[in-house]
Amino acid sequence: MAAGSDQKKYKVIGTRPIRPDGADKVTGRAIYGADVQLSGLVHGKILRSPHAHAKIKSVDVSAALQAAGVLAVVTGADFPELKDKIAQLGEGAVNLAYLSGNLLARDKVLYKGHAVAAVAARTANQAEEALKKIRVEYEPLPAVTWVLDAMQDDAPLLHDDIHTDSMGNQSEKPSNISTHLHFETGDVGQGFKQADVVIEREFKTASVHQGYIEPHVATALWNTDGRLKIWTSTQGSFTARQQTAELLQIPVSQVTVVPCEIGGGFGGKISVYLEPVAALLSRKCGRPVKMTMTREACFEATGPTPGSYMRVKIGATKEGKIVAGEAYLAYDAGAYPGGMIGPGCMCVFSCYEFPNAVVDGYDVMLNKPKTQAYRAPGATHAALACETIIDELAEKLKLDPIEFRLMNAAQEGTRRVDGPVYPRVGLIECLEAAKASEHYQSSLKGPNRGRGVAAGFWFNIGLKSAATANVNADGCVTLLEGSTDIGGSRASIAMQLAETLGIAAEDVHPAVVDTDSVGYTDVTGGSRVTFATGMAVYQVGRKIRAQMMERAAELWEVDAASVSEADGVYSSGEHSLPFKELAVKLHEIGGPIVGSASVNPQGSSNGFGVQIADVEVDPETGKVSVLRYTVIQDAGQAIHPSYVEGQMQGGAVQGIGWALNEEYFYGDDGQMKNASFLDYRMPTALDVPMIETIIVEVPNPEHPFGVRGVGETPIVPPVAAMANAVYAATGVRMRDIPMSPPKLWKALAEKESS
Repeated sequence: MAAGSDQKKYKVIGTRPIRPDGADKVTGRAIYGADVQLSGLVHGKILRSPHAHAKIKSVDVSAALQAAGVLAVVTGADFPELKDKIAQLGEGAVNLAYLSGNLLARDKVLYKGHAVAAVAARTANQAEEALKKIRVEYEPLPAVTWVLDAMQDDAPLLHDDIHTDSMGNQSEKPSNISTHLHFETGDVGQGFKQADVVIEREFKTASVHQGYIEPHVATALWNTDGRLKIWTSTQGSFTARQQTAELLQIPVSQVTVVPCEIGGGFGGKISVYLEPVAALLSRKCGRPVKMTMTREACFEATGPTPGSYMRVKIGATKEGKIVAGEAYLAYDAGAYPGGMIGPGCMCVFSCYEFPNAVVDGYDVMLNKPKTQAYRAPGATHAALACETIIDELAEKLKLDPIEFRLMNAAQEGTRRVDGPVYPRVGLIECLEAAKASEHYQSSLKGPNRGRGVAAGFWFNIGLKSAATANVNADGCVTLLEGSTDIGGSRASIAMQLAETLGIAAEDVHPAVVDTDSVGYTDVTGGSRVTFATGMAVYQVGRKIRAQMMERAAELWEVDAASVSEADGVYSSGEHSLPFKELAVKLHEIGGPIVGSASVNPQGSSNGFGVQIADVEVDPETGKVSVLRYTVIQDAGQAIHPSYVEGQMQGGAVQGIGWALNEEYFYGDDGQMKNASFLDYRMPTALDVPMIETIIVEVPNPEHPFGVRGVGETPIVPPVAAMANAVYAATGVRMRDIPMSPPKLWKALAEKESS
């Protein structure tokens, strides 16, 4: 279902063609990372720390080197020394010394599963056996796995060279708090004095994993000519190339990354974990080396979301206007600095007009794997806090929860607490569509049932994209792009080129190619691909169209200025030819036509969404069943509505899992106790209903087709919507997430006994 009235009519955009990579994927012919097979291939395995925090006193690999089938062993000492060199990853920056230390530890291990050494052997079993022969002497240290504990002065210190950066000022003593952010607008004290109702609450969330089905995998061949080629499952081939080159201190032009098909990423396959290690092993043994993570390693040693502690206060007048907000956010960054606190601070009050607000955010290190992006990183946490309080305020003021949100909704001209002023945005339209929806207008009957709503925001980045296309003699167009296809972007990009050229979507044949075959393209993340790479192919299409007009003029022997194009048909006077027929003649009038373009759009495309959840709670067990769920989101312009709906549904389901069951569960020893899909409880098709969708289309003025990013916004509202629904069903406000059956049962029992 779609909502929106000010959209242009398009020939291709808005239709639902079959995805160009579909046949290979359903027949098993698509090449994923694990499918790569090269002559002489050997297998690499990684030895990981059994301790959550320990000094490495010595590493002895001599016995492993003598083991059957072993060809090479590497440790952290094999990496170049790097100090405070920063690299941009397309969705954030990283200190390369920390990234290198995360690949293979040197002086200390900082979490259970931290990589210590790697072996390459003729078979995977031989590599596993050789790992057992590596002798590592550890000196165990106290570990800390909860953010507030890590902030204490007497907490175990992870790094003795990191000091708190607070608005440019460095703390004197080393600290687990790497960064303190502060944003302020208006006069918060005065704002709260104007409030008739003030609500302040505390919230806690656990770390959750992206849950991609395909584990990390990479194959590296360091050739005798000095060139390094990597086949990998990555969200950004150029990002993987840059990280690998920087970490190994070799020219980026000597590294080629071939992106394989990817079995999910959601932000977790941006940073490298295996590629540089496989490369070093390959250089030592002179063979291509394949490395694949176990599922346990994916959980214990790759980046989940941060756990968080939040304290948020919001005040409103009795008429229903928000006048002030205050937020304290502490997010864990894992073992190294550079977590998701910045986006959390940006998003906490992003959906509403806050004339007076202050936000303080803390990036905190502790003995967990380095956190990484997971679909709108940091925003889901912040939305839980804000949207729960918004719901409480609406209840106290006796206002419909959507009506209260409409009264305060961010719109064009609204200034966020972190500074940016919104251009044309679609939150009001989303709220209106939610309020008018059949779901919201329906009744929800029965005991222990409740309905909750929540709004969410993600800014959606632009960044750099490139594309190249050439016109074939049969009138079809071959399109080369560098954006890894995770959610159907081959189709959405090809459709935008087809629309620009006035040809059918099926006449554009897209291919995601390696880093030597197309211009630099940033990571597939930040909801940027359909937006930014779409802008690149729009420019490509315009260049091809201009060349086609020149060729038509040459063919007809007319002035080029007299040639026009409409809907793929080129005309001048009595002359007229459609794109395909003109393409057939190109070899007679100048030869092939090629178009290339690169773009670097700045700013954000501003995605807003609203979600409605109906639940039923079993008071005997605390189990929550989702009865009905609707996602409403502003896509700007839905290029391929099926893929937009899929993104909306997928994000909502992941958020439902986050709300109800998913969490990293740590023991007192700092060990993760549920590092498997058996014990880490993700929702299945049996746990959720069909997710209903309403696509709102408020065109983005910064894109030629009005596109907004859609991939991340849908994970922002679900946790809050589910918490509000659980409250409506039980009268219990759950502020410690996930709302797993034991937690909810305990809260219900306490309510019953009070």
